[in-house]
Amino acid sequence: MEQLLPLLIIIPLVGLFIGVWINPSNESAIAWTAMTTVGLHLLFMVGFVAYWVFHQQPSLTLTSLELVATNDYRFGLDFYVDRLTAVYLLVGALLVLLVVIYSRYYLHRERGYKRFFLTTLFFYLGYVLIVVAGNLETMFIGWEVIGLSSFLLIAFYRGRYLPVQNALKVFSVYRLADVGLLLAMWMSHHLWHETITFAQMTNYERVHTQLQTHSGLDVVVGGMILLAAITKSAQFPFSAWLPRAIEGPTPSSAIFYGSLSVHIGVFLLLRTAPLWEQQPAIRLLMGGIGLLTSLMATGIAHVQASIKSQIAYACIAQIGIMFLEIALGFPTLALIHFAGHAFLRTYQLLVSPSIVSYLIRGQVYNPVPMTSTSMWPRRLRDTWYVWSLQEWNLNTLLYQLPQRGINWLGQHLSVLSPNRVMGLGLPLYGIGLLGAYHQEIIPSQLKHCLAIFFALIGLLFVLRSFTKRKNGWLSWLLVVMNPFWVALAVAYNEAFSVGQVQLYLSGVAMAGLVGAGCLRWLLSTEGRLPLSPYSGYAYPYPKLAFGFLLCCLGVAGFPITPTFVGEDVLFSHIHPHQATLASLVAMSFILNGLSTIRLYARIFLGPWPDTPYGTAHRSS
Repeated sequence: MEQLLPLLIIIPLVGLFIGVWINPSNESAIAWTAMTTVGLHLLFMVGFVAYWVFHQQPSLTLTSLELVATNDYRFGLDFYVDRLTAVYLLVGALLVLLVVIYSRYYLHRERGYKRFFLTTLFFYLGYVLIVVAGNLETMFIGWEVIGLSSFLLIAFYRGRYLPVQNALKVFSVYRLADVGLLLAMWMSHHLWHETITFAQMTNYERVHTQLQTHSGLDVVVGGMILLAAITKSAQFPFSAWLPRAIEGPTPSSAIFYGSLSVHIGVFLLLRTAPLWEQQPAIRLLMGGIGLLTSLMATGIAHVQASIKSQIAYACIAQIGIMFLEIALGFPTLALIHFAGHAFLRTYQLLVSPSIVSYLIRGQVYNPVPMTSTSMWPRRLRDTWYVWSLQEWNLNTLLYQLPQRGINWLGQHLSVLSPNRVMGLGLPLYGIGLLGAYHQEIIPSQLKHCLAIFFALIGLLFVLRSFTKRKNGWLSWLLVVMNPFWVALAVAYNEAFSVGQVQLYLSGVAMAGLVGAGCLRWLLSTEGRLPLSPYSGYAYPYPKLAFGFLLCCLGVAGFPITPTFVGEDVLFSHIHPHQATLASLVAMSFILNGLSTIRLYARIFLGPWPDTPYGTAHRSS
C-alpha cells in the first residue's frame, strides 16, 4: 500500500501539466481536464481508503525521494497516511470537484478562464502535499504552494485595484506563517539532531523523553507551530486578512476561505500534537486565542453589510472553537467539526450570489424595528457594537501600523542609491567573502559579530527594496543581493561546505539574471519601470509577466529552484542560542518574499491605463 502513496501527488501534477498545453479559448477542454483530474483523484482515494480501512487502518509511511543529506540533516519527500490524512483528503477532493464543476459555468467567457482552473489545480496539489506530508519539510512545500495560489486567485481580477491590493495584504500575512513553520523546522532539527518524521512522533516515550531534556526548545517549537497555525487560520490578531481575501471569484473563496485553506492551521495542530500536547502554556494560549477569536468574530459577523464578509467572520468564529476543542484534548471532535463546517461554508459561499439576487428582487421597504431583550447593560452592548463595527481595529493593527514603521525606516535608508549600492556594497561584500575563506585568522567572538553585521546589511537592503517606489531597477538589485548577504552571514556563523552555499544561491543567481533581462526588455519597450501606482503590464505582455513571476519566486525561495532546499539547510547552521541572528535572517526571509511579489504586482498587475472602466480604491 505504501508504494501507492506517490500517486496521490502524481495525479493532480499530471492534470496540471496537461492543462498548461490546452488552448485558452477551449473552455470545454480546460474544464473537463480539471474535472477529470480531481474526479480520478477522488475515485482513487475512495478505493485506497476503503482498502486501508479493510486492513485495520494501519499508519503508512514512505520515503520516496531524498534531496539533500548531511551528517545530522536530511531533506526528503516523506509521505504519511493515517485517519487525519484520510478525512482531509476525502473532504478536500469532494469539495474541489464540486467547485470545479460549479466554476465551469460560473466563469464562462471570463478572460482568465484557463488561469483560474490551472491555479485551482495548483492549489489542490499544494493541499494534497500538506495533507500527505510525512515531515515538516515536505509539508512546507505544499505550504508555499497554497500561499502562492492564494495570491494568484485573490488577484484573479488583476485589472482592478482592490483585488491586487488585498492579494498583497494576504500574502504578507501568509509570509509570517511561512516563517513560523520554517523556524519550527529549524528548532526541531536542533531538538532531535535529525529530520524527525510524523511517524516517529507517534512514539510517545521517545518524544516525551526528548522534550523533557530540552525544556526550552520544545516551548519555542510549540510556539512557532501555534504562530503558523493561527496566522494561516485567521485567528486573533490575524483575522483581518480573511474578509479581504474574498475579493477573488466566489468559487475560489469557497474552497480557500470557507472550506480547505483556512482549515490548514487546524490540520497543522492536529498533525504536530505530540510536540506541544504536554505543554500547558501552549495549550492555554491556544484555547484562549480560539475563545477570544470566536467571541470577537461572532460580534463582527452580525454587523457586516456584505454577505461574504458575514460568512468569512462566521468561519473565523467556528475555527476558533476548533482551536479550543484541540486545546481541551478533543481532536476527534475537532476533526468532525472541520468536515461539517467545510461543507457548510462551501455551500453558503456558492449560493451567496443567488441569495443576494433574490433579496434585491424581493426588497421590503416597510421594515419593522427590532426590540432588544438582552440582559446585558446597555453601555456594554453599545461598546461591543461599536468595536464590532470597527472590526476591533484589526486592520490597523495588522497592516497600517507595521506599514508606517516600515515606510519610516525606508525613508531613512534613502542613502542607498544605485551608485552607493554598487560602489560600496560590492567591495564590502568582496572583503567579507575573502574573510570567509580565511576564517582561521578571525577570532571566534568577532566572527559572530560579523555574522550579525552582514545579516543586518542584508536586511537593510531588502527593507529599502520593499519601500522603494520609484526605481524598479534598484528594487530588483537590492532584493537579489539580500540572499548573498544572508549566505555570507551564516558562513561566518558556522563553517559549512561550499556546495551548500551553491545550492542556496544557484536559484537566486539564475532567477536574478533572468528577471533583470525581463525588466531590461520592458524598460526598452515602454521607456519606464514605474512602481507607483500599479501599471498593469500583464495585459499587453502576459508571457513576460509570467516569466518575471517565476523569477520573483526563484529569488524568494519558492520550491521551483534549489534555493528552497538551501534555505532550510542554511537555517540548520544557526544555533538555538543565536536568537538575534535567527531573527535577522527570518526578517530577511519575510521581506524578501514580500518585496519580490510586490515588485511583480506593481509592474504587471493593477488597472491597465487604457481600460475604459473606473477603478475602486476602497472596499465596502
